[in-house]
Amino acid sequence: MSWWQALVLGIVEGLTEYLPVSSTGHLILTGWLLGFDKTQDMWNAAFTFNIVIQLGAIAAVLGLYSERVKQMLLGLMGRDMAGLRLAMMLIIAVLPAVVLGPLLHAPIRDHLHRPWPVVGALFAGACLMLGVSYAQRIRHMKKIGCDLDHVTWTMALLIGFGQCIAMWPGTSRSMMAIVTALLVGMRPRAAAEFSFLLGLVTLSAATVYEAQASGAQMIAEFGVGALVWGFAAATLSAGLAVRWFVSFLTHRGLAAFGWYRLVIAVVLAVLLLAGALEETLATR
Repeated sequence: MSWWQALVLGIVEGLTEYLPVSSTGHLILTGWLLGFDKTQDMWNAAFTFNIVIQLGAIAAVLGLYSERVKQMLLGLMGRDMAGLRLAMMLIIAVLPAVVLGPLLHAPIRDHLHRPWPVVGALFAGACLMLGVSYAQRIRHMKKIGCDLDHVTWTMALLIGFGQCIAMWPGTSRSMMAIVTALLVGMRPRAAAEFSFLLGLVTLSAATVYEAQASGAQMIAEFGVGALVWGFAAATLSAGLAVRWFVSFLTHRGLAAFGWYRLVIAVVLAVLLLAGALEETLATR
């Protein structure tokens, strides 16, 4: 992998990780455009690379929400009750993934880590977002919804279960967390921020797991230099994407992302039907 290929993957990862558009779908398309579909080993190494450089996106959110993270750490030390409450809500939200992740990992890997299921997830997610955006507009006009400091444990648990649906590649963890948060009564800004903070836990766990499982193969294939370029690009692009997205979601809602997902689903479907993208290549 050249430095510019690592840079491109890092930018795509950073821009799409926290947006409700499916980073997996975009990285499949980008990997194909960069020629990583020539062998299964190269494709697998590229998949691991994309997971590991999530650390850049994580670092961006840690920087942007450092005050919230500090508040939660103080809360866990017994020095900030609001921070403790938010930390507990995030712990509750991550519990479904802790329980269901190990149980569903093998069947999902065997049956859903293929381009066509990703296309189906992109399409289904688009339809869901377009439906929710209508309800969101009505609620926004009535100024209904709670903020981040008033999330209940039942809301957090439901968001956690919603996030688990994103184990289906192409669904988007961010999309499911945000959509579920909106459906259970959170305001758009609070829904996005809760999704970002929840991602610190879930993405970190996924990164550590993938790094210890396939990191050596990835480094042997691409080298450490590519990892540095990818990490830096993901950090910068994720920071910009998160700042922009919170404002956009608050004022314009989810509809634009739903339509965009439909476009990506159609592009991938056309490539598969034309034989340009091999359906046999797994997304790991």
